[in-house]
Amino acid sequence: MRYWKTGMMALGLLPLALSQAFAGEAKTSTTDPTAQYQAAGSPLAGVEMHQDINPKAPPMTKAEFDKARNIYFERCAGCHGVLRKGATGKPLTTDKTLAAGTDYLKVFIKYGSPAGMPNWGTSGELSDDEVDLMARYIQQTPPQPPEYGMKEMKDTWKIIIPPEKRPTKKMNDYNISNIFSTTLRDTGEVALIDGDTKKIISVVKTGYAVHISRLSASGRYLFVIGRDAKINMIDLWMEKPDNVAEIRVGLEARSVDTSKYKGYEDKYAIAGSYWPPQYVIMNGDTLEPLKIVSTRGLTVDTQEYHPEPRVASIVASHFKPEFVVNVKETGKTLMVDYSDITNLRSTEIGSARFLHDGGWDSSKRYFMVAANQSNKIAAIDAKDGKLAGLVEVGKIPHPGRGANFEHPKYGPVWATGHLGDDTIAVIGTDPKGHKQYAWKQVDTLKSQGGGSLFIKTHPKSTHLYVDNPLHPDPKVSQSVAVYDVKNLKAGYTVLPIGEWAGLKDDGAKRVVQPEYNKAGNEVWFSVWSAKNKESAIVVVDDTTLKLKTVIRDPRLITPTGHFNVYNTQHDVY
Repeated sequence: MRYWKTGMMALGLLPLALSQAFAGEAKTSTTDPTAQYQAAGSPLAGVEMHQDINPKAPPMTKAEFDKARNIYFERCAGCHGVLRKGATGKPLTTDKTLAAGTDYLKVFIKYGSPAGMPNWGTSGELSDDEVDLMARYIQQTPPQPPEYGMKEMKDTWKIIIPPEKRPTKKMNDYNISNIFSTTLRDTGEVALIDGDTKKIISVVKTGYAVHISRLSASGRYLFVIGRDAKINMIDLWMEKPDNVAEIRVGLEARSVDTSKYKGYEDKYAIAGSYWPPQYVIMNGDTLEPLKIVSTRGLTVDTQEYHPEPRVASIVASHFKPEFVVNVKETGKTLMVDYSDITNLRSTEIGSARFLHDGGWDSSKRYFMVAANQSNKIAAIDAKDGKLAGLVEVGKIPHPGRGANFEHPKYGPVWATGHLGDDTIAVIGTDPKGHKQYAWKQVDTLKSQGGGSLFIKTHPKSTHLYVDNPLHPDPKVSQSVAVYDVKNLKAGYTVLPIGEWAGLKDDGAKRVVQPEYNKAGNEVWFSVWSAKNKESAIVVVDDTTLKLKTVIRDPRLITPTGHFNVYNTQHDVY
């Protein structure tokens, strides 16, 4: 291959040959749901970084460098990493890019590849000039964003209402346990919606593109974290729930949670960052940063040093005073003991690289976490602090929290959908009562297609809901599949959620994240369109699978994730 490439470059034919090779695939590359998901923008796009002039690289002006840097962090860093060392995508370090040369890189960027590289040029996402710009940029020395330590965190830390000045009892009439925290992705807000009346209680300013909402053990405080690493702490006891503290824990982040073990309720909060690669333990009622720990280290498989292993997800153990911290690129789960944060101890559990999100099994002993680009699910035993099992599943598992239900043959199981294929993996989770099925994929369901982000059921329901918001077919992305868990062989029923929303414009109407109410008899769906298009929340009766109501409000701009207070507080899914 190397000699073929060299000869073709000498003849000046490489761009033509590659364009012909990739042209057939290029027409569909960016419709691939995996590529869409991984290419999501990074808040680092706007961070100033030093340009290190590399004499071997093609020349770039400061203006060109800054423009290319913005494009890279908006479209490429999610796959190739902040430092271009490779993440879910291949490394783009200068030893590789300089050897490839500008012409080769331009063709690759323009046409993409069958392996999943988007066709940035032929899709119209980048102009020819921008393709040329990016080909030259990735031959430059990768700029490194600034670190973010205790000083930087404390500079952003604000106690808006001190604990001693907060209400001593609930000051409103809301049924707090049935409130939904709904991410308004592109406005940097969350909408708090009354699950009983279906009315918006308030819209609270937060960080950009809130990734998750989590509850304190008491259920009083709501914690949300944006992709820009800003955490907001919202007091649900206030007459009108609002922020009481905030902090920025890095430059990009995804995860936050609070201590839940008996005797430590509401004492600590924890957040993990994508950049810098680290986590921080904070005071649970003020968000004061107390302890920062780096996650840089060696990968679980090849034992090679990785400079930016991102903290992907964090949950609080119910068995010990520990946080379960999942580190993406190294493939390690850290059981962080918060009983003595001065003399902090953690147990390192290796499973598979590219750990992402997951949820507890029905016993809340085993954390089921997706190693998404490894196509595996790891079962982490929170009681014994060990890897209980590692299960091969479909392409790019993306469970959200996953779904627990009782299978008529295999007993307690946990399920995940996939970004990259049309299957649902069902995994046995009962090593005591059904030992022969534990930590094995015991069943495979066929779904509407790939592009699934969330799967959900409820202990009081017999239904299993699967979304496909990143599927290229609007009929699929605007609907949801429903299974009867007592009769899985019957297949699924399709609910036209996007159509039920009754929106008048031509927005994308992606249906995302089924979420039950506290009672388990309603399921809420976000109908997610662009910032300048109308969106909505659709509520379905879980018993009849009929439309119950549609929540429309001009403040519901790009709603995505929504989290019921009770279910999130108690890990019900």
